[in-house]
Amino acid sequence: MDTDDTLTIDIDGWEGPLDLLLMLARSQKVDLRELSILALVEQYLAFINDARALKLELAADYLVMAAWLAYLKSGLLLPRDPDVEPDPAELALRLQLRLQRLDAMREAGTRLMARDRIGRDVFARGAPEGLRLIRKAAWQADLYDLIAAYGAVIERTAPVMHIVSRRPVMTLEAALQRVESMLGHALDWTALESFLPRTSDPTMSRSSRASSFLAMLELAKQGRIELKQTEAFATLWVRAA
Repeated sequence: MDTDDTLTIDIDGWEGPLDLLLMLARSQKVDLRELSILALVEQYLAFINDARALKLELAADYLVMAAWLAYLKSGLLLPRDPDVEPDPAELALRLQLRLQRLDAMREAGTRLMARDRIGRDVFARGAPEGLRLIRKAAWQADLYDLIAAYGAVIERTAPVMHIVSRRPVMTLEAALQRVESMLGHALDWTALESFLPRTSDPTMSRSSRASSFLAMLELAKQGRIELKQTEAFATLWVRAA
C-alpha cells in the first residue's frame, strides 16, 4: 500500500486504487462477493494512520467510497426487496454524481480563494472619489392638488388686517369721577344701581356696573365711603364716610 494521496487496496480479488474499484463495481465488472470488507476497513485505517499530512477532505472521500462499497456488497449478499431498496447500480451512480458535484464545489472554492485579495495582491486608492448621485424629482399631481396648493400659498401670504371694533365701555377713571361726584348728594345709604348711568345698551350696562363696583372698592379702601350688604348676592349699599 502506498503512502501518498492515493489509497491502494490489496485484498483477495482486487489490487489497485479504491476509486477504480468503486467504478468497476458500479459497472459490475468486479465480483464484490469475493472482497473482504474487514480487510478493506483495516487497510483504510492503516492508510489514515500512516499518512499524517493527508488532507481531511481526501480522507472523507475515501471513507465514503469504502462505505458505499460495503453497502453495495451487503445488497448483493442479503435478499433485496425491490419495492423498498433501490438497485445497487443506481446507488453507485448516485455516489458517482455526488462525488462529481463535490469535486466541482472544491474546484470552485479553490479558484475563488486563488483570486487576488484586496490589501494583499491589489490595493485600493488612497483617496477614493466616491459616486456622484443625480436626483431628479418626478412630480405627480392632479387639478385638485394644484388648486389646493395655490389656495394654501395665497392664504399664507395674503396681508391680514385686524380691525378692533370700538365697544361702549366705562373706564375705571370715569366710574371714579361719577361716584365721587354723586357722593355729596347721597348722604344716606344708597343702592349701587343709583350710581349707574341709564342706558339701553346691555354691553354698556355690564361695563358700567363692573367699573362702578371697582371704583367703590377703591374708595372704601381709601376710607372715603362705607359699604354694606345684608346677605350674599343682595343689594350693595353705599354712603359717604
